[in-house]
Amino acid sequence: MPEGPEIRRAADQLAAAIGHGPLRHVEFHLPALARRAGDLVGRRILSIVPRGKALLTRFDHGLTLYTHNQLYGVWKVARPGERPETTRTLRVALDTDAAALLLYSASDVALLDDAALARHPFLAKLGPDVLDDTTTAVDVEARLATPAFHRRRLGALLLDQGFLAGLGNYLRSEILFDAGLQPERRPCDLDDAERRRLAEACLALPRSSYRTRGRRGGRYGTAFRFRVFGREGEPCVACGMPIERREIGTRRLYACPRCQA
Repeated sequence: MPEGPEIRRAADQLAAAIGHGPLRHVEFHLPALARRAGDLVGRRILSIVPRGKALLTRFDHGLTLYTHNQLYGVWKVARPGERPETTRTLRVALDTDAAALLLYSASDVALLDDAALARHPFLAKLGPDVLDDTTTAVDVEARLATPAFHRRRLGALLLDQGFLAGLGNYLRSEILFDAGLQPERRPCDLDDAERRRLAEACLALPRSSYRTRGRRGGRYGTAFRFRVFGREGEPCVACGMPIERREIGTRRLYACPRCQA
């Protein structure tokens, strides 16, 4: 499943492609929404922004399209009116004179007013977004100390979107490596320096991934790279010990046995 940085980059690409012109054609292939497609024709898209791993497409008449890719959903950009050949099922099509935004295979799609958006069961439970510039390391440290989270094992906590929105499996491994912590540790077991390192890594790693993953250097400095994730048996970049893989909650996690001792 794409994590917060990938969702944010997808939102950027979709927003840049669609332009500022009115919608010329709209399709919803989910029966509950199909009859509402015509209401969006002539409307403009004001913004496309992520919230955790969901995308919120805001229209100029006050409604918002909520979509969550889950495991199999994917957005594609095509020329206006084009529908590329694919075995995937088209769920949403938004066409302007500039481009067509096409959502395939996702089933979690809703068109909501502001009140419904505020009480949406997924969005209402999300913690602060790690890619939101207003979220600070001090905020993360405070959440680590709350009764809801301070006795949770870090390996599970870092996948809980109610703790921090936008983290996922590769970020979990990289954050724990950066903080020098094993996934069995709990916030209540950490000293002040460890909590501070963990809080800073929870924000620095996803923000670095958003800015630079897949790029070489650039104005943001060194490009994001995996130091432990997917590197089972390879030498640790810091100490040379072989990276280990384990399964936690049916999800793979990678760690250095020495740097995270």
